[in-house]
Amino acid sequence: MSAIPTQAKPVLQGLSPLLDANTRLVVLGSFPGVASLRAQQYYGHPQNQFWKIMATLLSPNAAEVLAMPYTERAQWLLSHGVGLWDVYAACERVGSLDAHIQNAQSNDLQSLREHCPDLVAIAHNGGESFKHAKLTRALGLSVYRLPSTSPAHASWTFARKCEAWREVFQAAGLLS
Repeated sequence: MSAIPTQAKPVLQGLSPLLDANTRLVVLGSFPGVASLRAQQYYGHPQNQFWKIMATLLSPNAAEVLAMPYTERAQWLLSHGVGLWDVYAACERVGSLDAHIQNAQSNDLQSLREHCPDLVAIAHNGGESFKHAKLTRALGLSVYRLPSTSPAHASWTFARKCEAWREVFQAAGLLS
């Protein structure tokens, strides 16, 4: 009797950080899902609520922001002091669920201070990202755990998620 061969999981590479010298808050996800990797866009799955939450919190006209092409939306987000990155640079995974991440290679989160001199806080988008809070707390910044914007995290309503994100944005000085 021969062993059944196991399917090799693909080694996936994450996205480049979306940061600049004016970034005050970095939102750290875990690792981009299939749709985001395919599109080469942070939070690229149409059901992910990230961009809807950002537009709701940071713009008087959310529909206008959501209609922008990704590159413009990314620059708009940076202009509001918000940067994006993930805790993992690469991993093996089939599908998009964080629970399927294996052999992950971490990003150099310690480099955030040198890339973002105005940084005051880090917000972990979901539980998998928050597992790295010990590393981010070592930067001497405020660190927050936020409910995941992923469509897989459907136990919270949009309004409840938005309120949790609003509190963190206010604490980081991004909202009046």
